[in-house]
Amino acid sequence: MGASLPSAAVLCHVLVVGAGPAALCMATALARRQLAVTLLVAQDPWRPWPNTYGIWSHELDEPGLGFLLAHRWRHCSSVFLGEQLDHGLDYGLIDKDGLQGYWRQLCSQHGVRVQQDGAVAIQHHPGHSDVQGASGQRYRARLVVDATGHQPVFVQRPRCTAVAQQAAYGVVGRFSTPPIQPGSFVLMDYRNGHLSSEQQQEPPTFLYAMDLGSGTYFVEETSLAAYPPLPFHLLKHRLEQRLERQGCVVEQVHEVEQCLFPMNLPLPDRRQRVVGFGGAATMVHPASGYMLGSLLRRGPGLAAAIAQGLRQGRRGAALSRAAWGNLWSDDLVRRHGIYRFGLEKLMRLNSNDLQTFFHTFFHLPQPLWRGFLTNTLPLASLTGAMVRLLTAAPWTIRRHLLWPQGRELNLLLAGLLLR
Repeated sequence: MGASLPSAAVLCHVLVVGAGPAALCMATALARRQLAVTLLVAQDPWRPWPNTYGIWSHELDEPGLGFLLAHRWRHCSSVFLGEQLDHGLDYGLIDKDGLQGYWRQLCSQHGVRVQQDGAVAIQHHPGHSDVQGASGQRYRARLVVDATGHQPVFVQRPRCTAVAQQAAYGVVGRFSTPPIQPGSFVLMDYRNGHLSSEQQQEPPTFLYAMDLGSGTYFVEETSLAAYPPLPFHLLKHRLEQRLERQGCVVEQVHEVEQCLFPMNLPLPDRRQRVVGFGGAATMVHPASGYMLGSLLRRGPGLAAAIAQGLRQGRRGAALSRAAWGNLWSDDLVRRHGIYRFGLEKLMRLNSNDLQTFFHTFFHLPQPLWRGFLTNTLPLASLTGAMVRLLTAAPWTIRRHLLWPQGRELNLLLAGLLLR
């Protein structure tokens, strides 16, 4: 690995920092390429993940991981403007313990070295990087991948003064009456008749809910995105109002979930030496808030690009540039700019206009809205979907989407011009 080796340093091809889905996904994808991988985890590496992970079922079925779904719903719908729309697409809830266990087994099978230690400093050299651990241990790698989430340890991104965040407050439990139709999944229910006239002027929220079986349901009040983010106590109050309007009483609480994560962070600088993955690399989809499907699709390709770069003798900045170029190609960067532009538009809509927008959006052909929400449409198809949406939308929505306000135009140009 080179001269001037620190005493007792841990050597590897790639050092992956993190403990969540992004870190395990990346570590296993790299190890499958016969690379020496060290996974650096600040705390217990196998502590349970706290969040619930929903996903369109085909995103797990396509890579052959459908067995990792804890639940699958074929009746998936949303409610906009009082009309229930059947989406005709399976939705699933991931068995998060099963997914963690699956990746843990692959780590063991492919020789990933797991180190429980915090990453506190990094020093780059022409052909490698040295990471200082909180324990005093040093780690030397040809490449460092930061998968530590939205507030990464090493990855640098441009400052963003107005970070829109998706916030949600949810309850898993038993109810006096079913909060939704038994056996169903509700993606978005924007009905707001339970709110006062004053509340209806505030940023809109929707119900996200699922029947978990055996009389247990998960109900969650969600804000698509807002700046500043909606506080949990407001979401909790709205959820209680919604259930009360239905005559539905929470009889037993099994679990409470509070989620808050950024939706419109700028992309990291693709010239930096540390490569990001997951939240650290701004991989949350600005249009939906989802990321896991993107990890599964893009992780193997990134691992292949890193392995190829190492085989070709690339070192230092040349290796990291190849990795960043694969993870955030020019096409993906432009699409991200369009999505951030679109999210800025949606945050300006009131409840009725937002419902009108989604009502129009989900009447597009399924391949278009599905690809839009999973970020799998090529740039030309994404542009075509937006044109069709504009054509089909009422004039009130079309005018809003076409007229730039605030920083919207800068967000769009930042992606299109690859700044």
